[in-house]
Amino acid sequence: MRGNEAQTKVHYKGVEDDFVIFVDSAKAVQDWKQDSSVPLAQVVSGWKVFVTHKQGAQGILDGASNGALDSEFGTHKEEDVVKKILELGEIQETENKERQGDKNITQGPSVAH
Repeated sequence: MRGNEAQTKVHYKGVEDDFVIFVDSAKAVQDWKQDSSVPLAQVVSGWKVFVTHKQGAQGILDGASNGALDSEFGTHKEEDVVKKILELGEIQETENKERQGDKNITQGPSVAH
């Protein structure tokens, strides 16, 4: 079920801010660390670097600006930034809880007739 899929991200605590990227799995990151010839496309889930505004890995995720990337990593080239986050970041795995809620509220006792 889609709501129960594990979500894996890599959190990098920088000097100026905290950065997060989403990856396919912790194993994919470990494989890449051991063999950097593995294409990053097989490791990274979407090419987006997020910033959490010093809220750690659990903060609100906003897309990181080129200025924020330049000031932290010395470049805003996504491939270089992603490699640095993968090398120095901390892998975190979370499992989303099953989505709750009424499927069809028109059928059942929750609607007053």
